Amino acid sequence: MAERSFKAEVEDLRLGQGETFTGEGILAITKALLENGVGYVGGYQGAPISHLMDVLADAEDLLTELGVRYEANANEAAAAAMLAASVHYPIRGAVTFKGSVGVNVASDALANLASSGVNGGALIIVGEDYGEGSSIMQERSHAFAMKSQFWLLDPRPNLPCITKAVKDGFELSEASNTPVMLMVRIRSCHVTGSFTTRDNQRPPLTVRDALSNPQSDFARVVLPPMSFSHEQDKIKNRWPAAERFVVDNGLNEVFGPANAPVGIVLQGGMYNGVIRALQRLGLADLYGNSQVPLYVLNVTYPLVSEEFHRFCEDKRHILVVEEGQPEFIEQQLSTFLYRKGSSVMLHGKDIFPMAGEYTGQVMLDSLSAFLKQAAPDMLPALVRAPNEERPEIPDLTKTVPIRPPGFCTGCPERPIFAAMKLVQQETGKLQITADIGCHLFGSLPPFEVGGATMGYGLGPAANAAFDGGGERRAISIIGDGGFWHNGLSSSFTNMAFNKSDSVAVIVDNYYSAATGGQDIMSSRADNPTKATKHPISKALRGIGIDYVVEVDRTYDVGRMRDVLREALTTDTPGPKVIVASSECMLNKQRREKPLAAKAIREGRRVEAPRFGIDEDICTGDHACIRLSGCPSLSLKRLDDPLRDDPVASIDQSCVGCGNCGEVADAAVLCPSFYRADVVHNPTKREARLAAFSARVTTWLQARRAAKRLTFEVPA
Repeated sequence: MAERSFKAEVEDLRLGQGETFTGEGILAITKALLENGVGYVGGYQGAPISHLMDVLADAEDLLTELGVRYEANANEAAAAAMLAASVHYPIRGAVTFKGSVGVNVASDALANLASSGVNGGALIIVGEDYGEGSSIMQERSHAFAMKSQFWLLDPRPNLPCITKAVKDGFELSEASNTPVMLMVRIRSCHVTGSFTTRDNQRPPLTVRDALSNPQSDFARVVLPPMSFSHEQDKIKNRWPAAERFVVDNGLNEVFGPANAPVGIVLQGGMYNGVIRALQRLGLADLYGNSQVPLYVLNVTYPLVSEEFHRFCEDKRHILVVEEGQPEFIEQQLSTFLYRKGSSVMLHGKDIFPMAGEYTGQVMLDSLSAFLKQAAPDMLPALVRAPNEERPEIPDLTKTVPIRPPGFCTGCPERPIFAAMKLVQQETGKLQITADIGCHLFGSLPPFEVGGATMGYGLGPAANAAFDGGGERRAISIIGDGGFWHNGLSSSFTNMAFNKSDSVAVIVDNYYSAATGGQDIMSSRADNPTKATKHPISKALRGIGIDYVVEVDRTYDVGRMRDVLREALTTDTPGPKVIVASSECMLNKQRREKPLAAKAIREGRRVEAPRFGIDEDICTGDHACIRLSGCPSLSLKRLDDPLRDDPVASIDQSCVGCGNCGEVADAAVLCPSFYRADVVHNPTKREARLAAFSARVTTWLQARRAAKRLTFEVPA
């Protein structure tokens, strides 16, 4: 069950010639693929590109009508390998995945694809996940384009430019027989706007047609001596062809006056930020007309030296706006200037921060610093003069706490880590590695379980060095998404082959939850187009792992603790694997809440569990919070002057999972937790019993109050 359904929006993908499409960047990319005759498309979900896969899944009927093959690939490597269809056949293909981590996984296939070259247009749509909104290590995809020499597009972040980049990408790929990477940043993926549509195009040659007439070309096989000729072909033919196409079709853009003492070279994706900063400096208007010349690199690799030198003519200073590090573009442009013997001064990372996202304030401060240094006369007098009255911005890092990510309310993974924490109270600290996914939050307070992650599906493999028969066994954690992505082949085959003696916990929440709740092989849902309901335990036993314990309700903290303890102490040889299963609470609520609301509106009886804490019994030691960490479990101060310490309290965001009570029971904390079932549309009998119970309770409370000794202050 994906995080969001696009069933309604995909109808806009049928818009024809001259109509106006209005919507999100992700949908616009899909529409552009269809307009440009894509023959097959695939990929793997991951922010900020997850919704593109969701859109494609919801548009599968339309894709089928057009003869387009759609594949939800098992991982990024499988997606990139799919582009092999464009090597021998003139078929346009596109795949999509998340930024640098996806390119990491796909690098083997991408390198081979770039070596052999393509006949049909091959487009890799990469969601660049860099900056403050990122969920991964801070790296750039640019290095991979340079390493394997496929071309990199970074269009201006508006819908007309993004959709044009899809068209340009296919044509550039075909003109130079080289795969092209189209980079869409976080804001590009979710920007909204409009563009004029064209008719969708059925691919001239479908994959079905190609299958009926197979082709092959021995010269494109990546083996010696062909691989040596591939490199020469890149340099002598493909690269010059790409440069010609970029120049002849004006893929890069120049804005602003023809003559000025300074100029700015920028990545296309940085355009909006640069223009906004210039507007704030009084050097651009609301329509984007700039008083400073701008050379916008919608193609950031390859860079065209002749085009760059033309832009530099009659200028004394050039600023390069290149987000992230290393500064690949700045280094290349420096080489161009050096080889030409130019006296133009090139600026970039000497003014901009070397690392970090170029936010609005960073962009404003850096452009101001550049212009004050290189062309102070261009700045308005107000900006040129120092502002003595400008208040100093306080450093809030010491007063405002950081807000690290955490498990959702009711998350079924929370009790797994509570159980691990209880086990470590008995065994001492254990060597624990994590994996990519929601369960990585377990390394943060209040659990602090696991402190390393090496990649999606590599949790158990990351612990291989510690599988040496030490005093205590190592534990590794991996999610069900990571298991099917890469874990089965890399981590668990590794454990089985090396007769590992360590413990692995597979967190099975029924979905690829961290990427938006997409179905995977072990999902319990009925999916008409995908194979589901394949047990993880069956796959493990299939590769020779016999010690597999299944826990079908992770909220049972006591059982989780006992299973973990047994796996750590058993004499059974070989890998020990625990499959801990409960449905992702977010997906469960997305499915059940609308059904419950509908039933309540229709007058049907609906029962919903809620948990609470008896304030009179709670001791206030907060051990339950330290073992749970649920967002709905917080603190509350009492009016009782004799009780200064706040007590635990459960707010209205509680989803009734019962984890807090389970933790309190397993850890032998306190009996203050209680469960109350909220009944909507009760039966007449239930209503009468509730009314009677309320009257009795009121009478008992009044009786107790009458016997209570009170002290009244005379008036």
